[in-house]
This record gives sequence, structure tokens and C-alpha cells, in this order.
Amino acid sequence: MNRRPGLSARLRLTISYAGFLLLAGALLLAVVWVFVLRWLPGDDPRSLQKTFGPVIITGPNRSDLLRGFAPAAAAALAFLLVFGLLGGWILAGRMLAPLTRIAYAARMAANGSLSHRVRMKGRQDEFRGLADVFDTMLEQLESHVAEQQRFAANASHELRTPLAISRTLLDAARNDPTRDQGELIERLHTVNTRAINLTEGLLLLSRADRRSFPREPVDLFLMAEEAAETLLPLAEKRQITLDVTGETTQTIGSTALILRMVTNLVQNAIVHNLPAGGTVTVHTEPQHDASVLRVENTGHPLPSELVPTLTEPFQRGTERIRTDEHAGVGLGLAIVHSIVRAHDGTLDLTPRPTGGLLVTIRLPGTPPQERGLSTC
Repeated sequence: MNRRPGLSARLRLTISYAGFLLLAGALLLAVVWVFVLRWLPGDDPRSLQKTFGPVIITGPNRSDLLRGFAPAAAAALAFLLVFGLLGGWILAGRMLAPLTRIAYAARMAANGSLSHRVRMKGRQDEFRGLADVFDTMLEQLESHVAEQQRFAANASHELRTPLAISRTLLDAARNDPTRDQGELIERLHTVNTRAINLTEGLLLLSRADRRSFPREPVDLFLMAEEAAETLLPLAEKRQITLDVTGETTQTIGSTALILRMVTNLVQNAIVHNLPAGGTVTVHTEPQHDASVLRVENTGHPLPSELVPTLTEPFQRGTERIRTDEHAGVGLGLAIVHSIVRAHDGTLDLTPRPTGGLLVTIRLPGTPPQERGLSTC
């Protein structure tokens, strides 16, 4: 925004300090005039004789004192003005020094350097509170930008992979016309499906991050049953026992996103399980003002340092890249995390001592008035 140049804040504060000091001096002189000079005799002693009778003047009268007092008063006011300007300039500089450091950090951030911090020292006051909030904002912004850059790099790599495979298959088919076309079509279909799933996952992740979705009452128990019914053939194929327990658990959000959240959790629990004979348990229950969803599965033990990275995009279990038929695109828990965050909930991942993972999601519960309407 273009604005006309004006006085700096430091100069305005200086003028204000000097003005107040000058005003205080003028008021002090006015008090001296009112309460001291008015009791002195004037130039005409007859005015006093009319009031007090015969008067003998032994000291200076009002004119004498005024002639001696006026230059001294003017000098005092001039001194107060200069002292106020000088002292106000120094005090204003000291008071505004934190703002100067904050402004410097803001300019550094505007130029792309998000690692710079104000790091204001001293006791807590308004300026240091502002500096601490600004440092926190820069820290979050730097983390968000780094996460977005890492996500963009991983996404470009993941999208490039199926395209490169498709080009390799097409080049091989063009160089070898006698090659089995059925095998080529099947492999291209697999690669294309993976690219479509990856693109849909990225779009869903972006939609959840923007929180651009309508909100309505959602029953987590019904979502769990629907997800379990959809994934039951996969569980039976892998000889996994899939159970859904709990009760009606209402929350507010997007039905499609929450269903996708539950489906991703159940699918991950089935895929990352024992080769055979494993279990997956999905449980829902209301707790105070929260709606809780738990998905627990058996499986191989997980290192504790690996668990925090599972919600990052393109992280697949203990390996970054897997080639089995259920490798997915590495966005399962990343999408779950974004959906939970978009619904103002919390996601907790806890490795089980005997192997596997316990995923606990807490979403805001439905207010009583909306809960009553949803059951009508």
C-alpha cells in the first residue's frame, strides 16, 4: 500500500514527551503566578491603602518580581523543551528498540529467510510478548514451508515413477512388436491405476488441508461398519480376522472424508499385519465431549523412532518404497492425519509391545442439541 511519508514513531513519541514536559512546566509557573505573585503589592500602593490602611512597602513589588521572574521562567521553559526533546528521543529509542528488531526479522522473512529469530531477552512485557509470538509464527511457518517443499519433492518423484514406467513399457513394445500385448496392457493398467490413486490421494489431501467441505452429523460406528464391509474380502484373502465393536458415536464433519479416514486405517491395519492369522479390531465410543475411534492390529514390532514418521506423506511402514500388490501410494496415514486435523481432532499412534499398532483418534463430539436432531 502506497502511503505519503510522515513522521516516524520515534519522532512522534519524542515530541509528545517534550510537549507534556513543557506543559507541566507551564502549569507549574501558572501555579507560582496564582498563589505567589498575586499576594505581592502592585505598582500603586494606594490600592493597598484603601484595603488595609497605611502600608509601608519594605520589599519589591509585583512588577519588580515579575521583571526578574519572567526571564528565569522563559529560560526554564526553554530548558524543559530541550531536555524533553533530548530525553524523549533517547527514551523513545530504548522503548522502540524491540520493534526495530521485530521489523528486521520481518524483513528477513519477507526476503525468504525464515530461520532468523528475534529472541528478545529480558522480563516479559508487551514488546517481548509480541517478539515471542512472532518467533513462534516464524517457527511454524518455517516448518510448514519445509513440509510443503518436502511434500512437493516427494509428490513429483512419485508421479514421475509411473510415467517413467509407462514410457519404458511403451518403448519396449515399439521396439519389439512380437511382444505379448496382453501382458503389456495388464502392466500399463496396473501402473495407470497407481498413478490415478496417487493423484486422487493428493487431491484429497489438499481438500482436507483447505477444510473446504460441508459439516454434518456423522456416526463413527456406521463408518467403521461400512469400511469393514468394504474391506472384508481383503481381510479374508489375507486370513485376517476383522471385528467392529462399540456403540453409536456421533461427531460433526464430512461423511466422505471421515469414511475415507476410517477406510484408510482399516486397510493399513489389514495390509501391515501378520502374513496369516492376524487380527484387526475397530472400536468406537463416546468419551465426555469427544468421539473416539480405535483401530488396533497385530503385526511385526515397530521401532519407536519410526512411529512419528508414519503420518508423513509417502512413508510406507518400515520401507520408503515397496513393490508388493498392496504397497499403495504412501498417503494412507498422511490423509488420515490431514482429515483428523481438518476436523479439529487428535491422532495418536502407539506401537503394541507384542507387535502391531494402536491408532486412537479423538474428534469433537456432537453438541446435545444437534445430537437430539440427528436421532429424530
